[in-house]
Amino acid sequence: MSYLEWAESQLAEIELLISMFPTQEELEMTDQLALAELRDYVECSDSADSPPASRPQFLLKQKLDTASMERTDVIISCAYPSEYPSVLPEITVRCSGLSRAQQTQLHTDLNAYLMENCQGEVCVLSAVDWVKDNLRLLINESLLTAPAPKKESASPRPQEVFSRLWIYSHHIYNKIKRKNILEWSKELGLSGFSMPGKPGIVCVEGLQSACEEFWSRVKVLTWKKIMIRHREDIPLDRQGEDSGPIESIDSLRKFTGFEEAMFDPHGNRGN
Repeated sequence: MSYLEWAESQLAEIELLISMFPTQEELEMTDQLALAELRDYVECSDSADSPPASRPQFLLKQKLDTASMERTDVIISCAYPSEYPSVLPEITVRCSGLSRAQQTQLHTDLNAYLMENCQGEVCVLSAVDWVKDNLRLLINESLLTAPAPKKESASPRPQEVFSRLWIYSHHIYNKIKRKNILEWSKELGLSGFSMPGKPGIVCVEGLQSACEEFWSRVKVLTWKKIMIRHREDIPLDRQGEDSGPIESIDSLRKFTGFEEAMFDPHGNRGN
């Protein structure tokens, strides 16, 4: 692509963003001169001209609902390199609800997502959606792991539940997705298996909270089709067949550990 084609894509995306976020409280152009020079270059200059030296920069301001029922302010700062969208934009996320380690991890994961899914295409809206989904998970995780304030009377302990999820995907071929599935299952202490191919099948089992966290991470990746086809939920304090309480989730597991399973069905494709 030429500099003019890149500039046309940049201007079209900015105008779309302005139409979607029309107020200064939602979208702030931090350099109005850069935007004016970009528009002038697209509308008036010859395609052989060099692009403007200034770089369009703007802030997208979002409010995020979290588990604490409070709205968290999120600021997404974006700057366009001259060659965008052939190269990725520079995107920075600021949110007071994140620790420094979480902030670093969020930027690493966002760049990996954009590299895999948005090379050569305008991607700010995709980045905003990805940030909102994953930021909500991080903030809710922080709220769940934060020390609970002391109360005069102890509240009842929430009932723990063992879950098994059977996840169906149109296909699983991508190496990064397969790597994520293996790493996340081990990180969350889940057992089961992943079967790449078409269709792709993933089964995870363990504490319900860990299974839900696994599903929340997997479903936001780019899929043609993905769903929970079947799930099993078993309260851990129920009485077993011998009238004794089930004390460990290990007694409910059908699998030991988590691994990628490869099968050769010797049948028609899709069966």
